[in-house]
Amino acid sequence: MENDNPYDSSRPDRKVIERNRRTQMKALYSELYSLLPHHSSRESKSLPDQLHEAASYIKKLQINLERMKEKKDSLMSVERLRNTRCRMTGKLPKSTQIQIHEMGSSLVIGLTTESNSRFLFTQTIRVLQEEGAEIVNAGFSVVDDTVFHIINLTIGHESAPDYGAGRRISERLNKFLNDADA
Repeated sequence: MENDNPYDSSRPDRKVIERNRRTQMKALYSELYSLLPHHSSRESKSLPDQLHEAASYIKKLQINLERMKEKKDSLMSVERLRNTRCRMTGKLPKSTQIQIHEMGSSLVIGLTTESNSRFLFTQTIRVLQEEGAEIVNAGFSVVDDTVFHIINLTIGHESAPDYGAGRRISERLNKFLNDADA
């Protein structure tokens, strides 16, 4: 005896589909909740509580992001104002500054010092030599009482560049210059 009722054959399919949907949603809720920083209590929370906690955490992150953007904008405007003043007065800040640009096995170092800080250049060269860098050329120019040094160097060999050397050199020079400014 054949069952001609189409609803009878589709009911188990609907139940299976609904069960699979609920299982998938439960897994997704669990995954979402697992991404939240948990508090000291490890009791299981109801699904609405988990969703509420996730929504609260996301809102908190959005507020923090906006605060950080405002802080960044504020700091950037202070830096732009400082740079504008420097260009208008022709004077640069008195602290020593360093910029390091790494391009494969080559480094370009820009060092800005006061004219009475000549030992910083020689000490910088010493650090570079200790790190095994090969100085290709170095030059400087003086504007008022500020000296701008440019040092071009290579680290490692073209065939086997030492990729960690740029970071090491940067850390050593920044530490050395911070100690010298202190």
